[in-house]
Amino acid sequence: MLTSVWQQLTLSTFALEQWRDVSLVHRLLAPLRRWRQGSWLLKWGDWIGLAIVVALFALAPYVSTTLIGVLLLAIAALWALLTLTDEAGVGMTPVHIAVAVYWGVMVMATALSPVRGAALSGLIKLSLNILLFLLVARVARQPRARGLLILAYILTTLPVAIYGLRQYFFGATALATWVDVNSAVADVTRVYSFLGNPNLLAGYLIPGVMLSAAAVFAWPRWVPKGLALLAAAINTLCLILTLSRGGWVGFLIAGFVLMTLLVQYWSIWFTPFWRRWALPLLLGGAAAVVVLGVLSVSSLRARVLSMFVGRADSSNNFRMNVWAAVIDMIRARPVLGIGPGNDAFNAVYPLFQRPRYTALSAYSVFLEVLVEAGIVGMLAFLWLLLLIFHQGWVQLQRLRETQDQQGYWLMGAIASITGTLGQGIADTVMYRPQISTLWWMSIAIVASYYPAQQILGKRSFKLRQAD
Repeated sequence: MLTSVWQQLTLSTFALEQWRDVSLVHRLLAPLRRWRQGSWLLKWGDWIGLAIVVALFALAPYVSTTLIGVLLLAIAALWALLTLTDEAGVGMTPVHIAVAVYWGVMVMATALSPVRGAALSGLIKLSLNILLFLLVARVARQPRARGLLILAYILTTLPVAIYGLRQYFFGATALATWVDVNSAVADVTRVYSFLGNPNLLAGYLIPGVMLSAAAVFAWPRWVPKGLALLAAAINTLCLILTLSRGGWVGFLIAGFVLMTLLVQYWSIWFTPFWRRWALPLLLGGAAAVVVLGVLSVSSLRARVLSMFVGRADSSNNFRMNVWAAVIDMIRARPVLGIGPGNDAFNAVYPLFQRPRYTALSAYSVFLEVLVEAGIVGMLAFLWLLLLIFHQGWVQLQRLRETQDQQGYWLMGAIASITGTLGQGIADTVMYRPQISTLWWMSIAIVASYYPAQQILGKRSFKLRQAD
């Protein structure tokens, strides 16, 4: 009974071919598919999509959100063209279904929003990010394309992190009050590189660290491995120097997840002793290094301790006041919230805010989802996370049997998702386009591992029987 419920909840018995066999849309689009077969350009559609996505991630740290939006529109248009001319249902996974449900809830939240116009703007932004997810999940089904996409992102993080290190050594003007002026680290430089905000930079670098670490094992030759190790080290150091407490929490959670997955992946070769002790020794050693670093560097120690002083730290106090107002917003509209996006939040929050505590977001991903889409949206979001991690684990075990090197990218993507969520406990940087695009890219990478034969296998079997 419980197994059946779990299979239904995780869509383990998912069979899209049943829809395709009776779909009127599937039959109506047949002429477009015949046209595609004669199109020379569309034969390269996935690679054109990869080029646009690579351009997006290569430019994201340096350009305006307007240009990012234009590239996302191009991605949306190409995905629609490729999908309408493709075999119906090809590439669909349980994660796609959960994403569609989450988007549908956001549509309902927008329709019922007290600030419908502002919520519509947020829905459009969310839709563009989801279309990015759809195209990346499609393109990344090819291992070579997946590797090139991750390579492009890793290479992009290098100048971003190097410029951040330069700011630390040569100084940088603080663009906002990022540290309590009364704290011991008030005069310490917090690096922000090209992104203009240290918390945003930390969120941008978390996937960079995880995927660079994964590349150390995924790339076969020593020179690429050395480049990956260098990228992981530079990104980690720059992330630490952001002094972003949320970024540190996300980094530690992501690192814990990545190390756990690596040990489990390799445990097929371990002796009984190492199967038992490899993970405790690795995590214990990593924890000791972290504690030693915090104890030996005064600025790190002061910043870490500030997390536990409550309202005595101005940043903590600010967040607590914002959270109190946000909880009032949730109580006012608990079922479907106020609608998605920062414009909707900015339109409603002033009605609930504490004096002098203006805010652009809920400063918590989970509170933000509750504000935007209520309890229904939170359930959809949690279901999406459940399917992401379930599918990631299932496909990782499949790859583990052959020790496939593609498994390392999957581990890096899962760790990136958990790291972003970890930072999101007390921040909402994932709603900025430089981070939201990485968030959806990581989810798309996980979805891309869903084996095509699980989608098409039953239909192929039926065709063979008919023959």
